[in-house]
Amino acid sequence: MKAMPTLEGGLRIDAEVPNDWVVLQAIVQDANSHGVDLASRMGDLIAEEAGSEDWEEYVVPDLREVFQDQLHEISATLEAAMAASKGGPGPLWIKPEHGSIWYGALNQARLAIEEKYQFGARDEFDETGLTPIRKSAFLRSQFYLAIQSMLLDHVMK
Repeated sequence: MKAMPTLEGGLRIDAEVPNDWVVLQAIVQDANSHGVDLASRMGDLIAEEAGSEDWEEYVVPDLREVFQDQLHEISATLEAAMAASKGGPGPLWIKPEHGSIWYGALNQARLAIEEKYQFGARDEFDETGLTPIRKSAFLRSQFYLAIQSMLLDHVMK
């Protein structure tokens, strides 16, 4: 898989083999893998004295909707790109106006992976001895981080 900025201010990700589409689809799967949605998990972090009841009533529903909309947008974009390429090699375009949606979905996926596996800071993490499942999760998290960095550098200026 290759990723590069476009002249229009977006990103182009080229799936080179069918498995690249599987990796991209994992964004949505990872984001939803925690069992409890991110909005609720964030609401649980608010202390009672800081207004946790108000947060739960007024903020969490709106956050949940934003987070779900991000994942639906990503899923639809991936499905369309996969259909256009018939599941083989092909491009996925991230337009400038969708940069923040992609960034948010990637962040959801990374947060879910981190909560599940607790890898910690990259410079303090030792990759040796990981099980195949943990190694796959770690590599996906690093891939998501790389795409987020590209979004910040080239799309969300």
